[in-house]
Amino acid sequence: MDPSHGGPGDEEGGPGAGPPGALLWEQIEPTSHHLSPEERALLYEEALYTVLYRLGQPEPTHVGESSELLRYLQELPTLLHHQAFRMEPREHEQMLQQVQELEKPIFCLKATVKQAKGILGKDVSGFSDPYCLLGIEQGVGVPGDSPGLQQRQKAVVRHTIPEEQIHRTQVITQTLNPVWDETFILEFEDISNASFRLDMWDMDTVESVRQKLGELTDLHGLRRIFKEVRKDKGQDDFLGNVVLRLQDLHCREDQWYPLEPCTETYPDRGQCHLQFQFIHKRRDTVASRSQPSYTVHLRLLQQLVSHEVTQHQAGSTSWNGLLSPQAATVLFLHSTQKDLSDFHQSMAQWLAYSRLYQSLEFPSSCLLYPITSIEYQWIQGRLKAEQLEELAASFSSLLAYGLSLIRRFRSVFPLSVSDSPARLQSLLRVLVQMCKMKAFGELCPERGPLPRLVTEALQTGTTEWFHLKQQQYQPMVQGMLEAGKALLNLVQDIIGDLHQCQRTWSKIFHNVLKIDLFSMAFLELQWLVAKRVQDHIAVVSGAMTPEMGESLFQLYVSLKELYQLGPVLSERDGVLALDGFHHWFQPAIPSWLQKTYSVALERVQRSVQMDELVPLGELTKHSTSAVDLSTCFAQISHTAQQLDWPDPEEAFMITVKFVEDTCRLALVYCSLIKARARELSAGQKDQGQAANMLCVVVNDMEQLRLVIGKLPTQLAWEALEQRVGAVLEQGQLQNTLHAQLQGALAGLGHEIRTGVRTLAEQLEVGIAKHIQKLVGIKESVLPEDAVLPLMKFLEVKLCYMNTNLVQENFNRASPLPPPLSFCPVSGIPLHGHPSLLTLLWTHTLTVLAEVAASQRSCPLASSRLKIALQNLEICFYAEGCGLPPEALRTATFQALQRDLELQAASSRELIQKYFCSRIQQQAETTYEELGAVTVKASYRASEQKLHVELLSASSLLPLDSNGSSDPFVQLTLEPRHEFPELALRETQKHKKDLHPLFDETFEFLVPAEPCQKDGACLLLTVLDHDTLGADDLEGEAFLPLCSVPGLTGTVEPGDVPQTRLPLTYPAPNGDPILQLLESRKGDREAQVFVRLRRQRAKQASQHAPWPGR
Repeated sequence: MDPSHGGPGDEEGGPGAGPPGALLWEQIEPTSHHLSPEERALLYEEALYTVLYRLGQPEPTHVGESSELLRYLQELPTLLHHQAFRMEPREHEQMLQQVQELEKPIFCLKATVKQAKGILGKDVSGFSDPYCLLGIEQGVGVPGDSPGLQQRQKAVVRHTIPEEQIHRTQVITQTLNPVWDETFILEFEDISNASFRLDMWDMDTVESVRQKLGELTDLHGLRRIFKEVRKDKGQDDFLGNVVLRLQDLHCREDQWYPLEPCTETYPDRGQCHLQFQFIHKRRDTVASRSQPSYTVHLRLLQQLVSHEVTQHQAGSTSWNGLLSPQAATVLFLHSTQKDLSDFHQSMAQWLAYSRLYQSLEFPSSCLLYPITSIEYQWIQGRLKAEQLEELAASFSSLLAYGLSLIRRFRSVFPLSVSDSPARLQSLLRVLVQMCKMKAFGELCPERGPLPRLVTEALQTGTTEWFHLKQQQYQPMVQGMLEAGKALLNLVQDIIGDLHQCQRTWSKIFHNVLKIDLFSMAFLELQWLVAKRVQDHIAVVSGAMTPEMGESLFQLYVSLKELYQLGPVLSERDGVLALDGFHHWFQPAIPSWLQKTYSVALERVQRSVQMDELVPLGELTKHSTSAVDLSTCFAQISHTAQQLDWPDPEEAFMITVKFVEDTCRLALVYCSLIKARARELSAGQKDQGQAANMLCVVVNDMEQLRLVIGKLPTQLAWEALEQRVGAVLEQGQLQNTLHAQLQGALAGLGHEIRTGVRTLAEQLEVGIAKHIQKLVGIKESVLPEDAVLPLMKFLEVKLCYMNTNLVQENFNRASPLPPPLSFCPVSGIPLHGHPSLLTLLWTHTLTVLAEVAASQRSCPLASSRLKIALQNLEICFYAEGCGLPPEALRTATFQALQRDLELQAASSRELIQKYFCSRIQQQAETTYEELGAVTVKASYRASEQKLHVELLSASSLLPLDSNGSSDPFVQLTLEPRHEFPELALRETQKHKKDLHPLFDETFEFLVPAEPCQKDGACLLLTVLDHDTLGADDLEGEAFLPLCSVPGLTGTVEPGDVPQTRLPLTYPAPNGDPILQLLESRKGDREAQVFVRLRRQRAKQASQHAPWPGR
């Protein structure tokens, strides 16, 4: 039996269940291997007799010394409860003496002459007609290499053995490779001085010379004819002999022996195949005289194997199927001496092993060899009726026992024992091989197919296992809660069993017998479970307490896991008892949802009350309550996943409830954590500690916002939407679930904004104070030094906030999670709350703009503000760790940057910027509504002269009442402070001409350097001359001096191209540079420039272009 077949107590029935298989031999009980004292005494006598009268050399793996075998048999009785014969030492001594006094057996050599090959061809035809003479020569005591022995080996059998002891084989005609396969029993008295002799002869018959000549084939045959003529008529030819000392032979021999010559004429005479076996005749033991040899050997084998197995059990090891050398030697000697055939030995081995397997522990693979051997040699007629009956009974008994093990395979082959799968597979293969045997088919024809028998055993065993488990979990105290726990344990055990079947057992049964154990077990167990669960729910449905609801939820989850193990709908043959099992639990859903929320709320309240609002670490800036809250939400999501309600519409309502409860918990947490912060801050004199707590609160809310944002994924909204698409109106899921979540996120966003705004306000006051102080510092302090107090203040405060706030609230605007980035109904983008840096940056720009507006007329203050803005941008960017460039360079920032750039400039720099802007305006003007002027300008570097040819004007506006104008042009180099010594130049005045041809040349003595500066230009002012009043402005044109040929190189200009410049007006709404210059009341140069520019702007405003021009 396999090591896990178990003993008493291994079965589920507990202690006292009896030996394995004792209740399961439904058909035939195997013959017991336990013998009576008389039978044991006879077998012991037989074993001692076999050892005392052993013959032949020992086999390589057998015990050579008979004394050692006797000790082995003598020591057997000393092994209490584990003896092969259960004999007392005194009995052993008596039996040994009795056996020694018994008459010796008749020693025999069973010799089989199988065949020969390569013998000499003695006949004319080149062949021989061989036969053999053999016998035992007694009294040969000469040493092996002595000359006397060599002479006797040269002698023939007829001369050394009495004629009545000589045996002869048949004559095989005309062959060099004869086959006899004849067996002879040769008796001898003393093995030490006996030899086996075999002579091979060629039978010669009397033939005429004419007949022999007819057989002649070559010259060699002719020589044979001449030799035959000289030989006596009818005399046989010697072919060779084999002489062997019996004491040199093994108990069994099977070899090719060379044929030895009498002379050296033909030394190579071929080989002869002989088989030898030492056997006994007339054994004087009672067993040999009264019982068949097969029966005696079977009992001896059974006793020795039983002893071997129990020996290993005593040493806490498993027998591997190999007999000890002593036992193997005894059994070999006995089967040989009794001349048992291989078939009967295999049958005896099968009967012994198959019986012992049902009561002892050893591998079932030991049964495979006798099965194979019997199948190979099976001939029904060679067995007697009682032997056939015994063999049939062994088949039926082992099959019944094997099926009983298979029925109980869960306990007989537990997976806790590593080799259990291999042993079960071995048992199945033994049964398969046994049922395939011809012997089994002939002796047990009424047996059904093995797969059907195994399937029935598995079905019965599965049902028995279920009821046994049900009894095992029967509660001691009868109550609904206890019954629910027992049922839950039962279902979980069933799930575990099905997993084992799926992973291990089913593969074994399918590989060997093509049986789907898993499907069969699932179908059997799900019916049993469904009935048991329905009965339980019918009892408890009227008393739905929270504890009962929790018990039912665990049962529901386990049933769902069990149901999911079954086949999919497309692969089923019929309806399952567990189909629609969720409907049984429908009344418990409200209790489950309420319990989930209550447990989460209690945990949130407890975690907030224990929270000291201290960050968990440098990298984790939220507190313990945020971690507990995340765990609560994860548990809610896990509960929802466990529930996974199959009905789409009800699943949608359950999900709505989960989302509603989660969002409610989030808002409750916000209120509780703020109250906790106020409680801890009460009486705190250290404002920094209060700020720390506020930072932690904001971080906790941010962590909560991130957790809430994962709800769509955790609750599988996308999969739910696909399921409910057919039962809900379009957009209902979006409008409900997303609206709930958006409301919670909006509330969280408001709380986070409030917290961040509070932190920002604490810093905004300090930032405003430092900016205000910046403009009041003494003029002697450099702008770079003046901004240092502001930058140090920001460095300290921002470093503190960066340490205590999470990045989402410190330097990144917190977006909503991807599913909520857009409104599900309107599609409008949704935004999160701004970060602390964003709020501070916006406030700082506002303060800077206000201060800059009040310091427009003070370049020094504006210069400090400009440098402050530059440093603040670097500070808030923080080398990529702060706000991104797009968040820094807002429209407000760019406008402020432009204003401060202008305000910090000197009056001359502003004038220069003004002309730069007018030059830019000139370059961008392509229309000629005001007309145009054409000039040619070049610079002669050798003379340092700017040469200007004013050629003409065209399409001027008619500014006089007569519909024409009296145009002339004023030429000046601007800005005036770059060309102070150059006076204004004018052209001639042309009467009533809108297209005057001036064709006048002007030269300006000016160095090249000022001409190359930004804003340096030739200003061409076209005026309409009025005699009585001020001249009217036709327009202005600006020629940038940097583009004049010859100015940038040393080469004198050649052919100078004409330049056509459209006339332009000053900006009608006022130029900001002029406004800034105008505010500088104490700067005379600025005021003069502004006055002239205002005058030109006023003139321009009085003469708008005609419509359509």
